[in-house]
Amino acid sequence: MMAFSSLLDRLGPEISDPEEETFLLYSQDIPSQNLGFVDPQATTLDLSVAGKDYVIHQSPTILNRPGSTTGAVVWKITPLIADWLVASDNPLWTSNILSSCSDVLELGCGISGLVGLVLAPLVAKYTLTDQSYVARLVEKNIAENSPLGNPKQTKTTSQKRKGKPSAVYPKAELRFVPLDWELDEVTPSLTGSDKVKSFDLVIACDCIYNDTLIQPLVQTCADVCRLRASDKSSTDKSTVCLVAQQLRDPEIFESWIKEFNRYFQTWRIPNNALTEELRSNPGFVVHLGILRDAAETRN
Repeated sequence: MMAFSSLLDRLGPEISDPEEETFLLYSQDIPSQNLGFVDPQATTLDLSVAGKDYVIHQSPTILNRPGSTTGAVVWKITPLIADWLVASDNPLWTSNILSSCSDVLELGCGISGLVGLVLAPLVAKYTLTDQSYVARLVEKNIAENSPLGNPKQTKTTSQKRKGKPSAVYPKAELRFVPLDWELDEVTPSLTGSDKVKSFDLVIACDCIYNDTLIQPLVQTCADVCRLRASDKSSTDKSTVCLVAQQLRDPEIFESWIKEFNRYFQTWRIPNNALTEELRSNPGFVVHLGILRDAAETRN
């Protein structure tokens, strides 16, 4: 708990009233982002994050199919969150929540796997999860943005953009595992390791858009965080849950934060702990949570 205590010094007061948090956020002048796609028509995107170049394959075709396939393209908040997560002055790093030894799980990674591509070289292991329909493109993006997976990638990228390094993976463990919040059970096998049984950080980036998925998402976040309680090697350090999102429908947001606050002590990342890109855009918000005692969440 010491790491989280030092993090609290940067976070300000805990959120005790979800309705008040909703009011405070939506009383801002929120700019129109449309739905928040980077470019829903493009099959590939050239993105630069934290000084490195990435070529991301996405699927406008899957996006336009009936059903919940919003993970088929990249959302505007994703590269901004990835850039913030690797900043050396990010409070997660300065409080030692994140370190080179960290195991990270992402929920709802979508086809890009971009946050994992950016953060994986700095941590011990990064596990991307989403429904199985994104698997092919996620694995393609992992392979093509790692010179270890595709030796041609470095040359191709350097020809497109002179002077910027492409993504490099000296030691990173980055993998994709299918996980359906409504159907699949969260178990220690998600770590892919016999020695590591839980995660230091769980990330959900722009996953909140459908009210029917709020409860399964929050439950999955809680189940992942509960793995730490049975992990004898890491019980002194709680799993931290990070949820980043674009503000769209206030009713959807309020439903999410009420449900999340039932399970998690909740804080909003203050502007002075965000990058300029996130700070200057009132349409994006980042919350952190630490699981409440199990007895509290039964009420």
